[in-house]
Order: sequence, then C-alpha cells, then structure tokens
Amino acid sequence: MQITSKFTIAVHILTCIDVFSDNVRVTSEFLSGSTGVNAVIIRNVLTQLRKAGIVSTRQGSGGAHIAKPLDEITLYDIYKAVECTDESGLFRFHENPNAQCPVGRNIHKAMDGRLAAAQSALENELHGVTLADVVEDTKKIIAEE
Repeated sequence: MQITSKFTIAVHILTCIDVFSDNVRVTSEFLSGSTGVNAVIIRNVLTQLRKAGIVSTRQGSGGAHIAKPLDEITLYDIYKAVECTDESGLFRFHENPNAQCPVGRNIHKAMDGRLAAAQSALENELHGVTLADVVEDTKKIIAEE
C-alpha cells in the first residue's frame, strides 16, 4: 500500500489548529510537539495544505489557520492535498511477475479490478467524512478524559 503517514499527520495538524488556535500560536514547532514529527516535515505538509487552500500560514511566527469552514473540508480533500498516492493508485503490483507461470501471467487480471474497487471504496468513505466530524469526535474524547 502506498498511503504514507502524511495523511494522518495532516489530519492531526488540522485538528490541532482548530483545537488550539484560540489560545496558542499554532506554529510548526508547536505541531511538531503534538505529532512527534520533525518540524521540517510539518512545514512540508503545511505547504501542501496551503497550496490546496485548506490552511493559511504566515512566515515567521505567525502560525497556521484553517482557511475555510471545517464542514467544507473532507478527508478526501486532505488525502489529495498531501498526495498520499501517485498516479498508479493506492496499490502497487510487484513489477516482474513471471509470464511463464500461469499465476504470474494472470494475477493482474484477477486482482486489478478488485484493487480499483477497494481504492474507490476508500475514497468514497473519505468523501463522506469532514474535518468537522473528526474535530468534534476529538473534542468529545478529550472532554471524557
């Protein structure tokens, strides 16, 4: 599978921005502390989110802010913004199955449609969940601690 941790890092970042931005300047260093991820990676993810119009950032210590209402940002938007997969899709096949083997020469035919359907199901699920849903759930869980 090709989904990297950038997707979950991005969701974590966006949730932190919403939860903390009223009380704290949410910088890459602050986000690094919450995610446990190097601040350079945080800045790279923030750049991708900014290019997608999901966040706004200011140079220096201005912090990050969510650029549009949470209920208008789907997990699919975030997934696409951080480019978790390349044009070959979510699943990558091994490159050299043996054409002399009956399984090797036919495995693509048996699997390609199923893998495309699995990717489609994932993407459809991501379309149905907004950042507002995740933030709301996160705040409820925090309140129950």
